[in-house]
Amino acid sequence: QTKTGIALLYDEVSENAYDIRLKLTKEVLTIQKQDVICVSGSDHSANHRTVTLRRQPVGGLGLSIKGGAEHKVPVVISKIFKDQAAEQTGMLFIGDAIIQVNGINVESATHEEVVHLLRNAGDEVTITVQYLREAPSFLKLPLGSPGPPSDHSSGTSSPLFDSGLHLNGNSTNTAPSSPSSPIANEPKYEKRWLDTLSVPLSMARISRYKTGTDKLRSNAFEVLALDGVSTGILQFYTAQESADWLRAMSTNISDLTLQNMKMANKCCSPSDQVIHMGWVNERLEGTDSSQLYKFKFLALKGSSFYIFSTPPVSTLDWVRAEKIYNLCEVLFKVHKLWLADDCWLQANLYLGIHQDFDLEDQRPYCFSVMVGHGKSHYFNVELGSELVVWEKSFQRAIFLEVQRTGSKTYMCRWQGDTLCFTVDFALGFTCFDSKTKNVLWRFKFSQLKGSSDDGKTRVKMLFQNLDTKQIETKELEFQDLTAVLHCIHSFIAAKVASVDPVFIDSQSIARRYMYSN
Repeated sequence: QTKTGIALLYDEVSENAYDIRLKLTKEVLTIQKQDVICVSGSDHSANHRTVTLRRQPVGGLGLSIKGGAEHKVPVVISKIFKDQAAEQTGMLFIGDAIIQVNGINVESATHEEVVHLLRNAGDEVTITVQYLREAPSFLKLPLGSPGPPSDHSSGTSSPLFDSGLHLNGNSTNTAPSSPSSPIANEPKYEKRWLDTLSVPLSMARISRYKTGTDKLRSNAFEVLALDGVSTGILQFYTAQESADWLRAMSTNISDLTLQNMKMANKCCSPSDQVIHMGWVNERLEGTDSSQLYKFKFLALKGSSFYIFSTPPVSTLDWVRAEKIYNLCEVLFKVHKLWLADDCWLQANLYLGIHQDFDLEDQRPYCFSVMVGHGKSHYFNVELGSELVVWEKSFQRAIFLEVQRTGSKTYMCRWQGDTLCFTVDFALGFTCFDSKTKNVLWRFKFSQLKGSSDDGKTRVKMLFQNLDTKQIETKELEFQDLTAVLHCIHSFIAAKVASVDPVFIDSQSIARRYMYSN
């Protein structure tokens, strides 16, 4: 199904916006601009048209004009009156810029100078025009010609004066002149929407923010193709229109990503399937502490969490990821949701594991992925629905990896000895001698009653003895404590999910928020 609509293309350099038409299909977003084309007759250039108007006693030239050099725009035809001279030529259109009047170049003329020329040009006025494809939106030109103005362009008046030339000018001829009309062998012209840019949506990304900042564009966003081609800033007349188009484009991009995932999974073993992938913004901390966001492409595949600068498009691309982490050793955490009352909701997932973050940025829909050695990656997505998908996908990918792996073993130290510590999906926690393999102690997941750590290498775990009901403290030292704690969290969460899936769903902050709204 194709979606079409009128929008504005905003030029950040000139700070002007131009009327465009958007055409969205499942695979491509096309930007169209209006132009005048020759549809029949002699193959004259539609870029410049020279038209002779015969001034009528009633109605004059039958057009109005706007603009001028003082506004840094050419003088353009802003109205064409039905059944009057300009319309009868069939060669003039709203949006035509006037280049010459009776051979006099007026491209650099002011509004009043062109009005004076047209009013005093006699009964026959020859004008040369060229359609202004990028007419600034402040001219408020109707998009339809002839006929009623479009819904968007008729809502407010232009700050520029609209000079009507449908009244009589200084004419010496008092007798009715024959109406202006196209000659049989002259070319015929039409104003049409023409394709100017097509952006493939496969692996495309959307940004509502000004580049590298936290400043949200008002009712506007940009779509960037995989090869970097940009639509430019697409601006919409209302917040509702902007939201509708954003959702529609995001949906199509997501559907195409799903197709790409299915294609990739045909080449992968059952244990190495892509669970989810897509674009996010990663917050980077600069040397001057300024916040900067960059596009990153994330993927959850098999046993790993990948971070790319550009999407993998072949099986060989997977080895060129910027970062690769084992899914058992990462912790996904929702940070922010933008609420209706403009408050921030800060959330921790599952078992209350908490870590402080600098949350000064103003982007909603943020999550972090904490990795080994106390490090983390902080991400932002454009829509709340995307946050829900990432949260669920991380859960699924981690749980699948835990069940596939079954157990993880880490080297540690306890009471001066080098030991092995195993987290096992079926057995729980086991500590054994690295040389003799003798088991020193073993506890089920349900026996873990609490833990504390020094934030560096040491952790204390409190287990309840099933026979004596007493609490036993086990203190271990790990080289990468964070990875071990995340692994413990992953295994316990997967165990809970296997026993009570409803509990895990109830802990979903993002989904609970989205459904309540």
